[in-house]
Amino acid sequence: MSRVVDLTLPLVSGEKGIYIEPAQRLEQDGWNATTMSLYSHCGTHIDAPVHFGVGAQTIDTIPVENLIGPAWVADIRSVEPRALIEPEHLGAIANQFMSGESLLICTGWSAFYGREQYRDELPRISAKLARWCVEKKVRMLGVEPPSVADVNNIEELTTIHQILFKGGVIVVEGLANLTSLSKQQVTFIALPLKIANGDGAPARAIAIEDDD
Repeated sequence: MSRVVDLTLPLVSGEKGIYIEPAQRLEQDGWNATTMSLYSHCGTHIDAPVHFGVGAQTIDTIPVENLIGPAWVADIRSVEPRALIEPEHLGAIANQFMSGESLLICTGWSAFYGREQYRDELPRISAKLARWCVEKKVRMLGVEPPSVADVNNIEELTTIHQILFKGGVIVVEGLANLTSLSKQQVTFIALPLKIANGDGAPARAIAIEDDD
C-alpha cells in the first residue's frame, strides 16, 4: 500500500498570525465552532505571484492541476543556518530532474517552528538555484522555512520571489515532516484555501510514497 505523509504544520492559536477563539460552545449553543483570523502566509502556505507584484495571478486562480504531481526530495540537512542553498546541494537530483516535476528541499528546519531562529536564521534559496528552478521548469518548489528567502532582507526577498514567479514556479513554504519521508521521489499535493483575490493562503500539503 502507498504511504501518505502529512507535511503540514498545525495552526495553533497564539503562533504568529494565527488567532482562534470560540464562537459557539456545545454546552450553551448546541454545537462547537470557532472564529479564526489567519495571516495569509501563516503556517504551511502557498504564495501567489501577486504577493510580490508579478502579474495578476491570485491564489484562487492557480490551476488546481498544477498543485499535484511527482516531486523529488532533496535531503540537505547538513546545510548551515543562514546558508544559501545552491544547485550543487541537490547532488544527483540536479541531473535526474525532469521538466514539470516539483522539488522539496529537506533541511529539517520545521523542528525550529515556534522559535525565533525559525524566522531569523533560515537557510534560503540562492538566486542561482531560483534561476535553475526556472530553467528546469520546476512546478512547485517546497521549503520548510517560512520563506524561500531572508525575511529580514526585503531586497533578497523580492528578488528571489520574483525570479520564481516570473518563471512560473509555485512557491510552497512552511512544510513540515520532510525528514519522515523515506523515498527520494513522491507524489506531492499542496492545496491552498481558495481565497478570492488572495495573495497567498494556508494549505494542506501531503506526500504519497508508492510501494516499490
